[in-house]
Amino acid sequence: MSTQTSLALWAPRLLSVLRIVAALIFMAHGTQKLLGFPPGSGGGPAAMSLPWIAGVIEIVTGVLLTIGLFTRPAAFIASGTMAAAYWMAHAPRDFFPVNNGGDAAILYCFVFLYLVAAGPGPWSVDAKRR
Repeated sequence: MSTQTSLALWAPRLLSVLRIVAALIFMAHGTQKLLGFPPGSGGGPAAMSLPWIAGVIEIVTGVLLTIGLFTRPAAFIASGTMAAAYWMAHAPRDFFPVNNGGDAAILYCFVFLYLVAAGPGPWSVDAKRR
């Protein structure tokens, strides 16, 4: 078997790995905001504020994406949340993402947008439901 063939066989599985890892790290942003875990700086946001709503979205979509349930709609919501976070919180600080702290928001936005198109991969609840 050629290297290309071997890599092609692993592509769907690595899509699942990308989804799971990105979702777990994304969910950690929400748990830090709302649950104080992992411990970070400062207290949690006020209930119903934009950061609080973002935290709820990060936890809910993070859980759904981790298990691969309703992957496409969850990824669409997560992607949009990160686009809004970038333009509202990061872009006004500085033009360059590396200077405004928005590089993670941009990466999450486009990884989740990719998942909208690509789907969850084979290691997912969605795949088992089909």
